[in-house]
Amino acid sequence: MTNEDIDHLARKRAKAKIGWFIHATVYATVNMMLIGLSLYTGRGWAIFPLLGWGLGLALHGASVWLFAPGGNLLERMVAHERAKLDASHGDPW
Repeated sequence: MTNEDIDHLARKRAKAKIGWFIHATVYATVNMMLIGLSLYTGRGWAIFPLLGWGLGLALHGASVWLFAPGGNLLERMVAHERAKLDASHGDPW
């Protein structure tokens, strides 16, 4: 990889991480307000948006932190698949 490629990938990963932090901040802020409203009304409905949106935040986090381009997990998986393909020397499927 050239220095320009490395810089481009580093900027892309940094922007993805900042996007996740913004998402997590909005999630926490909005859900704190929803929990407060739910407690004020005496009902426990706030758990549903908390869990649903929490799943979305978790998937967003996995895409940013685990499967990011150039990430450790992704690179290990690619290396593992390359090793299997090199060993088979035939049909990859």
